[in-house]
Amino acid sequence: MPAMLPLSVLDLSPVPEGSDAGQALRNSADLARHADALGYRRFWMAEHHNMPGIASAATAVALAHVASGTRSIRIGAGGIMLPNHAPLMVAEQFGTLAALYPGRIDLGLGRAPGSDQATMRALRRNLAGDVDDFPRDVMELAAYFEPAVPGQMIQAVPGAGLAVEMWILGSSTYGAQLAAALGLPYAFASHFAPGQMREAVSIYRERFRPSERLAAPHVMLGVNVFAAETDAAARLLYSSLQQAFVNLRTGRPGKLPAPREGFAEGLDPRLQAMLDQSLSCSIVGGPETVRQGLRDFVASTGADELMVTAQIHDHAARLRSFAILSEVAKEAVPALG
Repeated sequence: MPAMLPLSVLDLSPVPEGSDAGQALRNSADLARHADALGYRRFWMAEHHNMPGIASAATAVALAHVASGTRSIRIGAGGIMLPNHAPLMVAEQFGTLAALYPGRIDLGLGRAPGSDQATMRALRRNLAGDVDDFPRDVMELAAYFEPAVPGQMIQAVPGAGLAVEMWILGSSTYGAQLAAALGLPYAFASHFAPGQMREAVSIYRERFRPSERLAAPHVMLGVNVFAAETDAAARLLYSSLQQAFVNLRTGRPGKLPAPREGFAEGLDPRLQAMLDQSLSCSIVGGPETVRQGLRDFVASTGADELMVTAQIHDHAARLRSFAILSEVAKEAVPALG
């Protein structure tokens, strides 16, 4: 059997309507154990703030909780929004994770705030940390993971000399250029912002400079996958994400809604068009539909790895979705080349 194209999990630790953040985090730990047993490569969590439907704001803390119940799956941030943090603090947090779980820690870095302007001020106390400082902050952070040298005034303890795999995240061509220049792996947020995906991937591959961290370009693309026993059942599960996305884009963020039959069909055409564009990198259906969707997506994009996310209201249905995906992917996405 050919080697598999790696599949990974992006978990926002969704808080469903009728539940709370504590249960969401327990569900995340359970999903991570499930993904570990199914052979997924990575389990990432994302930093978002002031969002009632997302429980992973304290990302490093949530990752420590998740990692404690897993055995071999890589655990990481997808990502840490670096303008919100001092690089040394990030190095210490992920250095601590790497000390506890050696060889298993990823650190994806983004330059977006992951929040609104008022929340940014609450996080930083001022807006001195600017996105334009992002390349410098990435390089400072990378330096903290290098082995300490005699006379070095500031060290990350834990952190110095530990193997933390760094990634650049992006939803535009900016991150692609930076990842290429620094010789780092690149993850694109095509699961919610696919507009510049192809251009960004092309720029990254064309301009990539090999580094000590990475010899050849490596692209991971985000994709929403909602798998169920039938196409109709999967479309119903998908309606939770559609509702959440409309609520967010219309200024009404909240917990993850329960599935709603016929939701998208009843929307204003402009909102339907927004969903169609923003969520175009989505595969929704029964096993055969998902198998073909994966095959088409990989063939079309040339992805080296897929980062799969599924905002499903019912936890048991979410576990089943990832199990179906794991089963059908064995035939759908063998490693290219």
